[in-house]
Amino acid sequence: MTPRYSLSQIVLHWAVAVLIPIQYWTGRSIERTHHAVHMGLSPDPWDVIQHHVHNYAGIAIGALMVSRLSLRVIHRSALKHPAKSPADRLARAMHFAFYAAIIAQAAMGFVASYLWFGIAPVHVLGSRVILALLALHIAAAAWHTFFWRDETVDRMIFPRRTLS
Repeated sequence: MTPRYSLSQIVLHWAVAVLIPIQYWTGRSIERTHHAVHMGLSPDPWDVIQHHVHNYAGIAIGALMVSRLSLRVIHRSALKHPAKSPADRLARAMHFAFYAAIIAQAAMGFVASYLWFGIAPVHVLGSRVILALLALHIAAAAWHTFFWRDETVDRMIFPRRTLS
């Protein structure tokens, strides 16, 4: 049986899963806020709130993903098992791409918000890459659940038991 994840890994996974849609729902507010300011207008107060939510949720996602990556390195049990099949290798590549894209996205968002707005177009492109990875991730979870009927999704829902 493939090892399960720890409770902390599961909580971090689902916290990021909740925060990422918030990023897509609030992302357009940034363009509207900056456009209004550049036109000499006052931005809509709701857009300003969404802009702040987007920034702080992005920072939280970055911190959570760095924590997830740290736990993954500490709990190397999944990495100790060699990838046996092309599907295993693809899954590992997808997870690496997910970690890299989300951490890079959080870093670019921080840079765009606080240091250099010129990186914003790359940040927008990164959001599309993450959306594509997310679609593949959900499709893979559905495939494991409905076609292969294996325990892959259960591993991210039910924590491993510790021996006392």
